[in-house]
Amino acid sequence: MKEVSLSDAERRSEPDTFAACVAAILEVPLAVVPRRSRQDAARDWGMSRWLGGLGLGLARIADAASFAWAGPWVARVESAAGKQRYSVVMYGVPSGVAWDPSGVTAAEGWAITDGFLIAPADVAQAHLTRPPLPTAAGIVESLWIAPAAGEPAQPVSSVLALAGEGLDGDRHVAGTGTFPSGLAGSALTLIEAEVCDSFTPPLLANEHRRNVLTRGISLNGLVGRDFAIGAIRCRGIRLCEPCRVIAGYAGRPVLRPLIHRGGLRADILDNGTIAVGDPISPVTN
Repeated sequence: MKEVSLSDAERRSEPDTFAACVAAILEVPLAVVPRRSRQDAARDWGMSRWLGGLGLGLARIADAASFAWAGPWVARVESAAGKQRYSVVMYGVPSGVAWDPSGVTAAEGWAITDGFLIAPADVAQAHLTRPPLPTAAGIVESLWIAPAAGEPAQPVSSVLALAGEGLDGDRHVAGTGTFPSGLAGSALTLIEAEVCDSFTPPLLANEHRRNVLTRGISLNGLVGRDFAIGAIRCRGIRLCEPCRVIAGYAGRPVLRPLIHRGGLRADILDNGTIAVGDPISPVTN
């Protein structure tokens, strides 16, 4: 997602903030997105035909106030007084505000009125890209487990990895986490130390809530691929995208900066011990 610049007048206009959210999600200049100042932007034929030319469309969300999506979507929100309506970019499961061009969500009392997904018109024709396989090995910089959701993360120098379950003593094994255990990608979470170091001050374990802090390897390239932590074989399932939960733990703006940088969700395929200092590398055979 690439934010765009708006004038003061545009920040106060619902059609302009809607167009800005579309531009940010598609990472295109705001100037190329159609805008009709007197018309509902989501119903505008100019918008519909322009998106259609890109092989995309707007899908209205039935219950936007409770909707969650592991990616960006556009929510239209009302101010606390209910007199002004603007658009914001939402992100994550559960979804939180990733970008608010108007600033309306900075005040208490705002509410979502409706929402839209930007979706491929024909998903079979969508051009799916995959990050390259990492060429360099990394290491385990630190290991963290927490017995339950909300409980402080505890550092460990080594821990027993349980195939199909998670790290011994962690909430993903016990079924006491925020999200369900036992599903694909629920056993192990990883995040890059380089990403954590990019925050000021650096993002801490009780903010990111991941199990494994890595250094020296691109985790995005492990989605859909097997990799090893020491002698333990794992499988990358999907990106560990940020959401409203991690934003609540951090207590500072982290949702937007962590989009596509929040780490990896993985399955554990072997029983054994993982330790600080273990190498992390793709399995190519």
